Parts: sequence; structure tokens; C-alpha cells
Amino acid sequence: MATPESEPLTSRRALREHFTVPPGIRESLPKRGVADVVVHETADPEVIVAEFAYEFTLPDDSRSKVPCVFVMRVRDGQIIESRDYIDPIRTYTARGDLDRLLASLRKGVS
Repeated sequence: MATPESEPLTSRRALREHFTVPPGIRESLPKRGVADVVVHETADPEVIVAEFAYEFTLPDDSRSKVPCVFVMRVRDGQIIESRDYIDPIRTYTARGDLDRLLASLRKGVS
């Protein structure tokens, strides 16, 4: 469910870089929060399924929710594996950035 240019994030450093927004850019991005969190336990005590929604607020104060599911393996209080399922079309639309998604999709078309 990732965009064509997305690469898996396989280290703490990669995750930190992915979620760190430079201060000069931060103000121009929509605000993002988390809502509707539900955590499901599984038969494997290390694995949980987390359902939630990212809630975006655009500069014009319009709001949008994007449902997400994360399947995580937690050991000794640390996330050691995570598979994240988020609809990229709804995410880019909610962020007001659909043109960027379309451009990335066009790169893969010959």
C-alpha cells in the first residue's frame, strides 16, 4: 500500500528520519493527530494489531480521517517488527498532496 518511491523503514534511524519534519516545512504541513485507537491482542503474546485513524487538519481547517492498521511484534517493551497498512490515496488526499502521489505514480509508467 506504499507509493512507488517508498522504501521499507528497517532501522530506528530510518524511522526517526521518516517522522522528523524540518522546522521550516512543519508549518506548511497539515496537522496530524491520532484518533479511534483500538488494540487487539493475538494468540502470540508478542503480536498486537492496532487499529486507529490519522486525523488531518488542513490550513483551511477542513478535517479528514484516514484509517490505519499496524501489526506489531513487541519484545522487551520494544517494537521489533511492524507492518503498517494505510491507504496512500486517502492519505495524500487528506494531506492536500494528491498531485505528489500522481507524479510518483506517473514515474513508474513507461
